[in-house]
Amino acid sequence: MRSEPAVAVTGLVKRYGSATAVDGLDLTAPRGAVTAVLGPNGAGKTTTIETCEGFRTADAGEVRVLGLDPARDGAALRPRIGVMLQSGGVYPTVRAMEMLRHTARLHAHPLDPDVLGERLGLGSCGRTPYRRLSGGQQQRLALALAVVGRPELVFLDEPTAGLDPQARHAAWELVRQLRADGVGVVLTTHAMDEAEELADHVAVVDGGRVIAAGTPAELCGDGDDNVRFTGRPGLDLDSLRASLPPGCRAEESPAGRYRVTGDSGPGMLAAVTAWCAAHDVLADRLTTRRHSLEDVFLELTGRELRP
Repeated sequence: MRSEPAVAVTGLVKRYGSATAVDGLDLTAPRGAVTAVLGPNGAGKTTTIETCEGFRTADAGEVRVLGLDPARDGAALRPRIGVMLQSGGVYPTVRAMEMLRHTARLHAHPLDPDVLGERLGLGSCGRTPYRRLSGGQQQRLALALAVVGRPELVFLDEPTAGLDPQARHAAWELVRQLRADGVGVVLTTHAMDEAEELADHVAVVDGGRVIAAGTPAELCGDGDDNVRFTGRPGLDLDSLRASLPPGCRAEESPAGRYRVTGDSGPGMLAAVTAWCAAHDVLADRLTTRRHSLEDVFLELTGRELRP
């Protein structure tokens, strides 16, 4: 039924031996919308997505993709979804456009592979074997292969990793076009600006569970404002803090780079600039910005490096 979500995961559990990769995870992705699944390395997001794609089977819980069970109904589901793997999935010696045209012929009503190839900049490397393509070219081909069959739902794993700015924006435009055409998109990405730019919904995964979910605005809306500037190292932060509105904080990290945070709107910026003028500080590269999705991500998952 069209009222059902594109993806509905309830209580998903997946173990590898004694290690639990996914631990009772719940996830919903609406139809005709872009859902970004974010998480640090080892959080369980790739296992979750691969279970939705039918590459892995759940140990417990329920997974429904377009109303079907990926493990039991794979033959019925595969023609309706597109999958972009982070790597692999293409014969090493096949030429780029040959692979795209071949994949198009496997579908009943595909997109025009030549038009799609040109849109993603594959025309100039169309006769190059896959193994000789650059990393960015391989990524663009993988994206084209995922969408050429006109899927109802497409899973994109790190779709713009390794792309130059021009190719990245071309990929973003393609994702926006998919959404406009009513296609559901589930993407995993480590690029927080990409999630903010594209996603209608965001799910943050850590420890095998969804620890936060909502629209980017909902997740970022309650955070602090930021004023950042550079100056000479070792400024008197106690004096700066004393001049700020109540609840504001100031820190220097690394040396010579300063961040003032708080929820005071224009008053915080005015206090910072007035303090700089009074203390003969030339505040270089002064910027203001709202609480970002990256800020939220780090607050939720921590700043420690993950293996």
